[in-house]
Amino acid sequence: MENNAPGSLLSSVTAFDPDLHENQYLVYFIVEKEIYNTSMSMLFSINPEDGNLYALRTFDYERENEFLFHIEARDSGFPPLSSNVTVHIIILDQNDNTPVIVSPWRAQGSVVEEAIPRSTDKGYLIAKVIAIDADSVQNSRITYQFLQITDATLFSLDQYNGEIRTMRIFSYRDPRHQRLVIVAKDNGDPSLSATVTIKLSTVEHVIKAFSDTTEFPLEYDIFSDLNLYLVIGLGSVSFLLLITILVIIVLKCQKPKPAKPTPPCRNSVISQRNSTIADSTLVSSDAYWYSLFLAETRKGKVVVRQPIPKGAGYMVSSLPRGTGLTETSESRASTLQVRYQIIY
Repeated sequence: MENNAPGSLLSSVTAFDPDLHENQYLVYFIVEKEIYNTSMSMLFSINPEDGNLYALRTFDYERENEFLFHIEARDSGFPPLSSNVTVHIIILDQNDNTPVIVSPWRAQGSVVEEAIPRSTDKGYLIAKVIAIDADSVQNSRITYQFLQITDATLFSLDQYNGEIRTMRIFSYRDPRHQRLVIVAKDNGDPSLSATVTIKLSTVEHVIKAFSDTTEFPLEYDIFSDLNLYLVIGLGSVSFLLLITILVIIVLKCQKPKPAKPTPPCRNSVISQRNSTIADSTLVSSDAYWYSLFLAETRKGKVVVRQPIPKGAGYMVSSLPRGTGLTETSESRASTLQVRYQIIY
């Protein structure tokens, strides 16, 4: 077993010689050999008379776990005769190393503080505890478990990989501060362990104004009266804006259209060269008048052109045959009345 006391008896070698007297007297010794750059005579010692084998120092399994050398038994005859045996020393592991927690890192004698969002979902990874053990094989296998926990329904711990995850979402009744004590235990006999303390603080993302004097925040209604008033006000403004737009559209659609100018009477036309249109009187050239004259005469009517007093224009009248007609034309100065009587 490792951690042995220096000088402890390891084994004993016994040889037999059938000779008599001095020829049967035996001496035991270790065949010199170096291992790990160390001579065997510095690690082990054998009593030359009885063959008892002793350890000269303490052995550590994690540094050296086996030795192989030879022991020779020689008689006192002449010439001397000898025989040897192979000795295989196997060091057994002992659970002598305590697990060391390397993650989460913590200063000596202090705790680990973690901040997590309060809006985390189920299965969120809070932390991962990692411990190492300098022992070997079974003695180095580590399992994890909660030693203390504020709320056992909120967190879960994987006993093999040390992952701490949430089992549900946080509610507003849960304390803002959680304390977890995790123990890492090896598989030795007796078992050795190490602990780590994790303090968790939940952090609000949206609303962070809570009093720090209590660990039980007050519940509040997400849809408050202020939000209701804001929604009503926004709806009212939108409704009034829509009504205003509809009224403006209706008023523009009902705007009276400009009156179309009255078409000129074919029985009374004012023709004036190089002049503009006055009121609703059609201004036409001489060519238009001659065309009108030909067209009206073909229809059985007579077209008469009469100069207008105080102006350069002409009064053009279209009369049916055998009838008389009085035409009236307004001007700035006076009203001219012309009567025609045509007899064929």
